[in-house]
Amino acid sequence: MAKQKKKNDIIVLGGGLAGLTMACVLGEYGFDVTCIDREDPKTQIRENYDGRTTAISAGSQRLLHAIGVWDHISGSACPIEQIRVADGQSSQFLHFDSLESGNEDFGWIVDNWIIREALFNKIKSCKTVTHMTGVAAKEFEYTDHNSIKITLSNNKTIETPLLIAADGVKSKTREWLNIPVREWAYNQTAIVCNVGHELDHENIAVEHFMPAGPFAILPMTDLEDGTHRSSLVWTEHGGEADTLKSLPMIEFNAILQEKFANQLGKVWALTTPQSFDLNLVHAKSYTAKNVVLIAEAAHRIHPIAGQGLNLSMRDIACLAEVLVESRNLGLDLGSLSTLKKYEQWRRKDNLAMAVVTDGLTRLFSNDITPVRLVRDFGLGLINRLPPAKRFFEKQAMGLSGRLPKIIRTGSL
Repeated sequence: MAKQKKKNDIIVLGGGLAGLTMACVLGEYGFDVTCIDREDPKTQIRENYDGRTTAISAGSQRLLHAIGVWDHISGSACPIEQIRVADGQSSQFLHFDSLESGNEDFGWIVDNWIIREALFNKIKSCKTVTHMTGVAAKEFEYTDHNSIKITLSNNKTIETPLLIAADGVKSKTREWLNIPVREWAYNQTAIVCNVGHELDHENIAVEHFMPAGPFAILPMTDLEDGTHRSSLVWTEHGGEADTLKSLPMIEFNAILQEKFANQLGKVWALTTPQSFDLNLVHAKSYTAKNVVLIAEAAHRIHPIAGQGLNLSMRDIACLAEVLVESRNLGLDLGSLSTLKKYEQWRRKDNLAMAVVTDGLTRLFSNDITPVRLVRDFGLGLINRLPPAKRFFEKQAMGLSGRLPKIIRTGSL
């Protein structure tokens, strides 16, 4: 018979950036948490494990700062002080400057492995958090005493009155609960790598909307030898992306130089290009009895606005607030009435961002002349309307709508 682990207050299933952050936040507020992570931490902090970067919005930075993680990240985080949005080769573009928005940076670009390392260090310092690594969930079942029992890949079992599913876009938890999703593919693939360049990026993030999809250049900190760096997200149709990624590096760099033109001088790839197919997924429900979905288990959007993980951070902050308030009132953390408070709070925001990013993708991923003219007019109009610019800046910074306490005040 499999060995039975004691019942935990909360189990967080998934050791990605969202799952780790969720466990850290709950641990900071004294919950007994076990985070189940299929990977070995030593593997996850290797630079070649995940060559991607993440755009951390001002709102997400406040969350990470509140739990003591940001101090371990800040030295490697490059601030975004300006944003330029251009429609292909059009002369019209949007320009956002942090000097016009209260001197607060729009966000920061950070290597994913650095964020992971900071979260691992935080988990080690949380006395009430157990990081169970190298195992995955194999089976789920409801028990007769208001909890869920999870059978792990090592055949041990673990039980909890509240399972937080942070197990990704192909969530095994969501599948077990038979929660349907709305989803569609964009027939686009993002080629991701870090690039070195001759000229300083001056902390400017640039997004060119091209017919095949966005071409984003995101500022990174310099290497120790002074090499200037940026993170590249280059979107192409699937077949074209596969061809580009498989090119010899000398040929890839030649095409890369052509795409960059002369905006950053000489440009070359610093890391091996990786590719990720782009799609939209949104669960029709975030909750079931004793279970709640967060992050990509609940939603995935197009990366056109760089808001994927930032939406997940808002999920985390809102769910933590609901759970702290419920605990203080002596309520059942796993009850549907408790978990629905979180769903009602987050669903509208996540759905709105999914609609906006989907609309932008469809609007800009074509080269039809009348549509292009309308886009150019819209960009020029927004650029001349300060209130409209402030609205988009707040959205980009993750400081719009009903903010959770930990982002608004720094604590729960």
